[in-house]
Amino acid sequence: MEADATDEALMLAYGQGDAAAFQTLYARHRGGLFRYLLRHLRQQALAEECFQDVWTRLVAARERYRPDAKFSTWLYQIASNRLTDHWRAQGRHGGFVDDADAQIEREPDPSNPEHELSAFECRRRLQLALEELPPDQREAVLLRLDRELPLEEIAQITGVGRETVKSRLRYAMDKLRARLRP
Repeated sequence: MEADATDEALMLAYGQGDAAAFQTLYARHRGGLFRYLLRHLRQQALAEECFQDVWTRLVAARERYRPDAKFSTWLYQIASNRLTDHWRAQGRHGGFVDDADAQIEREPDPSNPEHELSAFECRRRLQLALEELPPDQREAVLLRLDRELPLEEIAQITGVGRETVKSRLRYAMDKLRARLRP
């Protein structure tokens, strides 16, 4: 299977036993998926556990996969379901724990410490503002901003209608703007 094959073609090939197709899919999606989980869970160990569970669920479903939606939509729907399972087990409907900024990979720029500090402060303010959003709004924002997904895909992943996603994004962005005003 070629590296320029679509994700859907790779997943179908993997379902038929092509291990190299899985390796390509994993390489393409591991970073984004892990960052998505880490931003929700904010604990490295929990994010790693959920990350492994998502890939395990994908492996278990490989023979049943049908390309009815984009592969990435299907993958993030698995991740969203896994997060929901996690929060239910915790007796919550979503939330953040503590301090992931040190875990989100970013190399400092030693040549400009003031710029680096300013960038860190901006990221920290945004992270705190995201924490204050209701879980459904936060999930929509993260899928839109981190993954740059269209409304239709966010709706598929979260299991709600397109208009509900639009509404969640609008309310979330209003809250973020208000919180981040200088």
